[in-house]
Amino acid sequence: MTFHKFGRREFLKKAAGGGMLAGAGLAFPRFAMAQGAKIKVGLMLPYTGTYAPLGVAIENGFRLALQESGGKLGGREVEFFKVDDESEPAKATDNVNRLVTRDKVDVVIGTIPNAGLSQATGSLCAPNIIRTSFSNWQPGYGMGIALSQRTNVKNVATIAWRYAAGEESVKGFKDGYLRGGGKIAKELWIPFPNVEFQALLTEIASLRPDATYAFFAGGGAAKFLKDYAQAGLNKTIPLVGPGFLTDGILEAVGGAAQGVETALHYADDLSFKRDKEFRLAYVKAFKLQPDVYAVAGYDTGLLLAAGLKAVNGEVAQKKELIAAMEKVTVDSPRGKWRLSKAHNPIQDMYLRKVVGIDNKYEGVAVKALDDDPSAMGQCRMG
Repeated sequence: MTFHKFGRREFLKKAAGGGMLAGAGLAFPRFAMAQGAKIKVGLMLPYTGTYAPLGVAIENGFRLALQESGGKLGGREVEFFKVDDESEPAKATDNVNRLVTRDKVDVVIGTIPNAGLSQATGSLCAPNIIRTSFSNWQPGYGMGIALSQRTNVKNVATIAWRYAAGEESVKGFKDGYLRGGGKIAKELWIPFPNVEFQALLTEIASLRPDATYAFFAGGGAAKFLKDYAQAGLNKTIPLVGPGFLTDGILEAVGGAAQGVETALHYADDLSFKRDKEFRLAYVKAFKLQPDVYAVAGYDTGLLLAAGLKAVNGEVAQKKELIAAMEKVTVDSPRGKWRLSKAHNPIQDMYLRKVVGIDNKYEGVAVKALDDDPSAMGQCRMG
C-alpha cells in the first residue's frame, strides 16, 4: 500500500486530531461523552480486494480481546462503525473524516497506508497516534543483525520495491548488517508494484553474493519466491527478508520458499503459554488460524482495554487515557511489549525459517527493539 503525495501528511494529521492506533491503530476524537453511553469504535480496515483477509484478521483479533474483557471496555458497552478502506490511500482522509465527523466515534482502529512508515512515530508523531504492530525498519534491522553474526556471509545483495516501505526495510537491514563489517554487493530496485523480476534475478546471479535480502509482500512476494527458485538461485544464494516476504503465501508457492529465513515480531510456533491460549481461542471463535495481523488486532484490544480500565471508561479523558496506555506492558501472544516515547512498540524480533507451510521459530534476532533512532530523533512529541 502506498501514499499519494497529500495522503501521508494530511491523513496522519487527521488521525492525530481524532486519535489513531497505527498498523492496527487507535485515535481519539474530541467529543463529549454522555454518562453511561456506549464507546463508539470505528474500524477503518480493508474489507474487499487483495487485503481483505488482513482486515478480517485485525477485526477478529480485536473482537477476541473484547470478548475476553467481558464484551466491554472500561465497563462500557461497545458499538462498532465500519469503513472499508479499499486499500486506497487516496481515500484515507475521507474515510477517517467519515468516522470522526459523521459517526463521531470515540476511537479509530485501522491500518494506516504504509502502517510501518517511520514518519508515523518520527517527524509526524503525535500523542493520539499509537502503533501496535511494527515499523518497516524493525524486521529489516533484525534480519541484518542475524546475518551480521555469520562469518560466511560477507556480502549481500538487496532487492526491493522502490517506495517508502521498501526503502525503510532495506535501510533497517543495512543498519543491522553493516555493523558486523559486511558489505552490500548492490542495491537493486524495482518500481512498486512491478513484478517483472527476471532482469534483476539475472543480475543477482552475476553478482554471486553470499545472500540476497528481499522486500516484497502478498502476491508480489509469491511471484518473487517462485521466480527466484525457478532461476535456481535458491540452491546457491540463500534468500532472506522481513517476515512479510513469506507470511500468508506459503501454501500458494509450494516448495519455492523452503529454507527462506525471515525476521518478524511473530512466528508460527512460539513457546509462550499466552500464544498457545490465543491460538486455541482464535480458532474456536473464528474457525481460522491466526496470523501476525490477528495478533495486531488482539494487542490493540488489550492495550485499549487496559487504558480504559485505568480511566474507568472515561474515553473523553484523552490525556489520562494515553498516559495510562503508555505505562502498559502488553502480555501479548508475540511476547511482552510496551510503547516507546514515540508510541512505537518495543518488541523482540524473531528469526524464522520456512519449513513446510510454517514460519518456524529459530531464535531471537534482537531483544526489545525500538524503531530507527534516526526517525525517532525527529519526533517532537511531549
